Amino acid sequence: MTSSHASTESPVIAVARRAREAAAALAPVPRRAKDAALLAIADALVARSTEITAANAEDVERARAAGTAESVIDRLTLTEERIAAIASDVRSVVGLPDPVGEVVRGYTLPNGLDVRQLRVPLGVVGIIYEARPNVTVDAAALCLKSGNAVLLRGSASAYRSNTALIAVLRDAVTTAGLPADVIQLVPGESRESVTELMRARGLVDVLIPRGGASLIRTVVEGSTVPVIETGTGNCHVYVDAQADLAMAVSILLNSKAQRVSVCNSAETLLVHQDIAGEFLPLALAALAEAGVTVHGDEAVLKAAEGTAVQVVPATDTDWETEYLSYDLAAAVVPSLDAAVAHIRRWSSGHTEAIVTTSQAAARRFTQLVDAATVAVNASTRFTDGAEFGFGAEIGISTQKLHARGPMGLPELTSTKYVVTGDGHVRG
Repeated sequence: MTSSHASTESPVIAVARRAREAAAALAPVPRRAKDAALLAIADALVARSTEITAANAEDVERARAAGTAESVIDRLTLTEERIAAIASDVRSVVGLPDPVGEVVRGYTLPNGLDVRQLRVPLGVVGIIYEARPNVTVDAAALCLKSGNAVLLRGSASAYRSNTALIAVLRDAVTTAGLPADVIQLVPGESRESVTELMRARGLVDVLIPRGGASLIRTVVEGSTVPVIETGTGNCHVYVDAQADLAMAVSILLNSKAQRVSVCNSAETLLVHQDIAGEFLPLALAALAEAGVTVHGDEAVLKAAEGTAVQVVPATDTDWETEYLSYDLAAAVVPSLDAAVAHIRRWSSGHTEAIVTTSQAAARRFTQLVDAATVAVNASTRFTDGAEFGFGAEIGISTQKLHARGPMGLPELTSTKYVVTGDGHVRG
C-alpha cells in the first residue's frame, strides 16, 4: 500500500486493513497464548474499572439528558460490580475448548490420499450492536479465543464507554504478546461509519448485527459483506390437545414473563380447541396475575367473558409483533397442523415450543416447524448459549447458512480441507 493510498484512505477502511493483517498473525497462535491474553484482559478490566466507569458515566449522563428510557440506561450502565462480572465471563471463556484446528472429519481415500476438514478462524469479524457495552468485551473475548480479529461498532450512545473498554483490551493483548489490532473500535459515531463497514467486502469476512429488528434489517439489506443474521424473536408456545395443564401454565408463564425484553421470550400462545375450555381460564388468570396483557382472537375473548381477566382484540399486527413487553397474542387453533401453519406464517424462526404428552404430536411438531430451536415441554427461554452449555454466545442466529441458533466458539470458525498425498497425481 503506497503512502498516498494510506493518506486518502478512510479511517474505517484503515482499521479494517489493519484487522486483516492482525487476523493473519493471530490465526496460527496456539491456545495457551490466546488464553493468556484473555486472562490479561480480565485482570485489566478489574484493575482499570475506575477509568471505565468514569467514561461510562459520561454516556449515562448524555442518555438521561436525551430522555432515554430507564430500561435502556440500565443496559448502558457499567458499575464496578458489573465490570467484575464481565471479567469473570472472560475468564470462563478461557476454560472453553479452542475450536481452531479441530478435525471435523477425516478419512483416507482408496488411492491413499489423506483428507481432513479442519476448523479455521473466519478472519475479520465485524460486530454492529446497540447500547450494551458488555457486548464489547464478550465479542472481543469470543473472537480472540476463536482466532479472529474483531471490529466493534457499538452505538453512539455508548461511544465513550466502548472507547475506554477497547483501550483496556488492546493494552492487555499487547502485554500478552499479541497484536493490538486484533481488537479495534470502528471510528466515528455517524451512520456513515456503519455504512463503510458494511461495504468493506474483501477486508471484513463477516458481519454480525446484534440489536433490534431495525438494526438487523439495515445491516442485512445494506451490506455487501456476508452477514450472519441474529434474529428477532416472535416465539410461540403451542399447547396441544394432549397436554398436562399445570405444566403448560408453568411453561407459558416462564416463556412470557420470566424476562420480557429478550428475544427468546414468547410472544404468541396457540391452544388446541379440544383443550381450550379447560386451559384458557387457568392460563388467562395466571397471565393476568403476572401483569401480562393478552391480545386474543374471538375464542380467547369469549373465554374471558364473565371473568375479571381483561383481554383485548387481536389484529394481524399482533401476530407479527415481537412485543418485548408484558403483552402476548393468543389464539385457539383447530389442530396441530393449524398451529404449525400459523407459526410458519408469522414466526421469525427463532424458538417455537410445544407442550404435549403425545410423542406422536411432539414428533410431528418438531418435523414440521422451521425454527432455529424447537422446544418440547420446555420454555422458550432456554434458547441461549450459556443454557445450552456453550459457555458463551456471540448471538442467536435465525438464518440457515453456516450457523443457526445460539452461536458459540465453533460458529465463529469456517473450515478448510487439508489433502496430503505422497506424489499423487490425478489420472
